Amino acid sequence: MRLLIIGVLDGHIGQASRIAKNRGATVLQADHIDAGLDIVRSGRGADLVLIDVVLDVASLIGRLRAERIAVPVVACGIGSDTQAAVAAIKAGAKEYLPLPPDAELIAAVLAAAATEDHAIIHRDPRMAAVLAFADRVAASDASVLITGASGTGKELMARYLHAKSRRAERRFVAVNCAAIPENLLESELFGHEKGAFTGAVARRIGRFEEAGGGTLLLDEISEMDPRLQAKLLRAIQEREIDRVGGVQPVKVDVRILATSNRDLEVAVAEGAFRADLYFRLNVVTLAIPPLAERPADIEVLARHFVAKYARANGMAPPELSPEASRRLAAHGWPGNVRELENAIHRAVLLADDGRIDADAVVVGNRSPAAAETSFGRTPDMGTGMGLAEGSPHALVGQTVADVERTLIIDTLEHCLGNRTHAANILGISIRTLRNKLRQYSAEGFAVPVAGGGDRTSIQAR
Repeated sequence: MRLLIIGVLDGHIGQASRIAKNRGATVLQADHIDAGLDIVRSGRGADLVLIDVVLDVASLIGRLRAERIAVPVVACGIGSDTQAAVAAIKAGAKEYLPLPPDAELIAAVLAAAATEDHAIIHRDPRMAAVLAFADRVAASDASVLITGASGTGKELMARYLHAKSRRAERRFVAVNCAAIPENLLESELFGHEKGAFTGAVARRIGRFEEAGGGTLLLDEISEMDPRLQAKLLRAIQEREIDRVGGVQPVKVDVRILATSNRDLEVAVAEGAFRADLYFRLNVVTLAIPPLAERPADIEVLARHFVAKYARANGMAPPELSPEASRRLAAHGWPGNVRELENAIHRAVLLADDGRIDADAVVVGNRSPAAAETSFGRTPDMGTGMGLAEGSPHALVGQTVADVERTLIIDTLEHCLGNRTHAANILGISIRTLRNKLRQYSAEGFAVPVAGGGDRTSIQAR
């Protein structure tokens, strides 16, 4: 755990540092925001930032977001200053810690920041065989291409490989190639020098350097622009990179893992992916089977997610009824483990008297009751919403655009507004999904808000 403290914490900086170090954290300190940002950009990085509330918390968070630096921020200040605490939380701080620092509170915040749920829960023999193969290749430095449909757990597998490797004590850095605009992905990977482009206010170390000695995951690499693929190939072959705007190459030492939910051989044949990069990445292929092909995992994963979301909602884990288990087993799970997780999350919230019945398990096209009551709307054949399940003529009379809009919005609703999950289920990039949603909002259609299932209607101007 790397902790960055910005400010003097009203004179309690030494005490806070000692507490954090006693809990196993590496502590860096900066007197002001600019100095703190320089530390993050330099590659020394931070897993958590504590900032003195007397500083401009909103400015720090805004600048981190503008530079696409994802790190949780916690504000600290005199305990009685409630206005400052509220302002910090509204600005985007994850927590507010009162001063003088309390050892148990700081320990809890550090633990929360460090805790990540990356266990691979399984019972099916097919998944056990995949993990056994992963164990055999984990110790090497060979590149691994992890394939599988969206939602099967490819990033979890990458983290598993890293944890079993000789690089486990170094950093694991993941880059979602589909989520970062093409014009920014190069600087995200390789870093940039000050003034290299508009907005490059200072030198920033890229993900290759940040992962030095460790593992770099290139998630959904099939979405990478062919021009950038050539630069990536050089970085892998020569073990050196060029920062954007830089004049000297920089040596790097990382193990490359990559994931794709597309068939890269087909992409190569179509000219969308470089053959030489494909062969360089594909030293070892690790294919994760879809959830439907490992049925013994369904119930054990469901019970895992029941416990997870019950804990997250401060409730006792509800019992999964036999009828609910049978309904889970009968579903085809096109969205794989991610779809199962969303279904169980919703089922936990709909559980009645500590029990999840079959009616609470909403899968596929939703139960008739859910279709009638969800978000306060009724089936309407004129809009394409609430299509009659099983009707061979349900789509007749609608345009392709109407059907596409219905599919996208209903999938997003099913994912409780989570754009990334919805894009994976739909098989489109997050960028395409966001463009579609902006279009629908501008046209006056109701779109589920991010982070929740409610729809918000933005009228066309």
